[in-house]
Amino acid sequence: MNRWRIGLLGLAVGLLAIVFIVSQVNVRALATALEHARYIYLLPTFALLLAGLVARALRWRVLLNGSLPLLRAFNIMNVAYLVNGVLPLRIGEVARVYLATRADPPVPVFQTASTIVVERLLDLLAVVLLLAGALVAGPVPDELRAAAAVAGPAALVGFLALVFLSWQRARALRLLAVLVGRFDSGRSGASPLRRLSVWFAQFLDGLAPLAHPRALLYALGWTALGWGLSVTAGYVLMLAFYPVASWAATCLYIAAAAFSIAVPALPANLGAYEGSILLALGAVGYGNPPEVAVAFALVVHGVNLAVHVSTGMVGFMQEGISLAQLSQGVQGMRGQKVMVQDEI
Repeated sequence: MNRWRIGLLGLAVGLLAIVFIVSQVNVRALATALEHARYIYLLPTFALLLAGLVARALRWRVLLNGSLPLLRAFNIMNVAYLVNGVLPLRIGEVARVYLATRADPPVPVFQTASTIVVERLLDLLAVVLLLAGALVAGPVPDELRAAAAVAGPAALVGFLALVFLSWQRARALRLLAVLVGRFDSGRSGASPLRRLSVWFAQFLDGLAPLAHPRALLYALGWTALGWGLSVTAGYVLMLAFYPVASWAATCLYIAAAAFSIAVPALPANLGAYEGSILLALGAVGYGNPPEVAVAFALVVHGVNLAVHVSTGMVGFMQEGISLAQLSQGVQGMRGQKVMVQDEI
C-alpha cells in the first residue's frame, strides 16, 4: 500500500514538473536550441563521468575492506546505478546487496548495506558542500537552501555516528549481547533477537574501514575525486549550450539534480530532474532564454542516463545475470532467513 502511495505521489510530481516545463517553452525554439548545441563537448563529458564512476567504485571497495575485486565492485555498482536510473524507490541498492552476496566468498547482506549507508551520507555531505560553494558565488534558491539546512547537519551527524560505532564495535557488540542474553535467555534456535545480533555484527563489519584513519581518508579522498570529476563534466557540458560556463552554476545545478533524485517521481526521475536544473539555472542567470535552459537540462539527463545504461548493461553481462533473474534473486533474498552463528 505504501509503495502504491509513493508511486502515485511520484507520478503526480513528475507530471506536474513536465507540464510546468512544457508551459515555459516554445517547441520550435527548443528544437533549434538542441540543433545548434556543440555536441563535441559530449566526448570529454562522457570520459569524465566514466572516470567518476571508477572513483566511486574505488571508494566502495575501500568501504568493503577489499571484499570484492575492483572490476566486480565496478560492475555491481553500475548495475545498481542502472536499476536506480530507470526504476523508482531506489531498488538498485537492494540489487547491489544481492549481487554482492553472489561473490566468492559472499559479502554478508548487512555489511554491504552499511557501506551503502556510508556512501549516501558521504555523497550528501558532498552535495551540501557544492551548495555552499554556489552560495559563496551567488544567490541560491530558497528551496535548495532549506534542503541544505536540513540535509547538511543530518548527514554530518549520521556520518559521525557511524564513525563512532566503528570505533566502538566491540563495546557495541558486548552491550547487544547482554541485552539479547537478558531478553532471550532460555530460548533455543535462531530467535529474532539472535538474528538481530548477527545482522548488527555484519552491519558493523561494513563500518570497519571507518575505524582506520587511512581507510577513512581514502574514502573521503575518492568521494572528493568522484564529485570533482562530476562537477568538471558538468562544467564542460555547459559549454555545449552556453558561450561561457560557470563553476557556481555547475555546482548549483548538480546539487539540485542530486536532491531531486530523493523526491518520488516518474521512472528515471523524468520531469523532476529537469525541473530542478531549471530552478538552479534560473537562480544564477542562465535561465533565459528558457528553451536553451530546457534543452541543456534534457541533455544533462540524457547524458547521465546514457552513461548509466551503457555501463549497467556491461555490468549485467559481466555478472552473467538478466534483469528478470536479478528481480527473482532480490525477491528470494528477502525471503531467506539469516542463520545464527556462534560468533556472538
